[in-house]
Amino acid sequence: MSLLAGKAVVVSGVGAGLGRQVAAAVVRDGGNAVLGARTEANLAESAADVDPGGAHTAYRAADVTDEAQCAALAALARERFGRIDAVVHVAALDRHFGGLEDADFAAWQAVLDVNLLGTLRMTRACLPALKERGGSVVFIGTQSSVAAPTQVRQAAYAASKGALTSAMYSLARELGPYRIRVNTVLPGWMWGPPVRAFVRSTARAEGVPDDEVLARLTERTALPDLATDGDVADAAVFLASDRARAITGQSLLVNAGELMR
Repeated sequence: MSLLAGKAVVVSGVGAGLGRQVAAAVVRDGGNAVLGARTEANLAESAADVDPGGAHTAYRAADVTDEAQCAALAALARERFGRIDAVVHVAALDRHFGGLEDADFAAWQAVLDVNLLGTLRMTRACLPALKERGGSVVFIGTQSSVAAPTQVRQAAYAASKGALTSAMYSLARELGPYRIRVNTVLPGWMWGPPVRAFVRSTARAEGVPDDEVLARLTERTALPDLATDGDVADAAVFLASDRARAITGQSLLVNAGELMR
C-alpha cells in the first residue's frame, strides 16, 4: 500500500523549492495534496508539474498571516477531498539577514508573524478536520535554530524557528489526545533553489568556481553530498504518514550529518 494512500495533505508555502517537492512526494506516495502560497501563478505551475492530470491536487492562494485565507485553504481540502489527514508547513520568511546589533525589530516581527504565528494560524485552521480521525502536523524548522551557521547570519529566522520548535512540544501534548501528532524537520544546508543561488552568488562575488563554495559546505558534513530539498520532503512525508503513528514531539535533523545530536 502507498504511504499516503487516500490521505489529504495541506502543504503551505508551495513554490519552486521545498514546497513543490513536498507536494510531489505526497502525490507520488498516493496522497492528495492541497497547495497554498501567496502567488496563484506559482501554485498553478507547481500543481501542473506534480500532478498533470489534476486528480490529486487542489490549490488556493493563501497568505498564512491572514486567518481567513488559512481557513479558506483548509476548507478547500475538505471540499475537494473530504478530509485533512496532515498539514506540512513550508511557508516561511527567510530572506531577512543580520544579527542583534543591527536588528530592525519591525522586520523581526514580520518574520515571527509568518514563521511562528502563521504556522500556528494554519495549524488551527486545519484542527477541526484533523480531530475527526487524527493525523499529523509537520513543521519545517531549521538547523540554525539549534546551531548557528558561520556562513550567514539570520538571527531573526533562527529565533522564529526555534520558537516554533518550542511550540511543538506544547502542541504535541495538547493535541495528542485527538491522535494528532506534531513533529519538526530541521534541514541544514539543503540543495535546492535557495542554496544554489547562495553558492552561485558567493562564487561570483569571490571570483571562484561554484564547486569551491559548495566544497566549503560539504566538508562540514559526514556524508559527501548535501541533503536535497527532496530528502527533506521525504522526511516530512514519512512524519505525515501512519508509519510515524507513535512519533510526536520530535525534531529530526536532515543535514547529511553536519550536526549530530
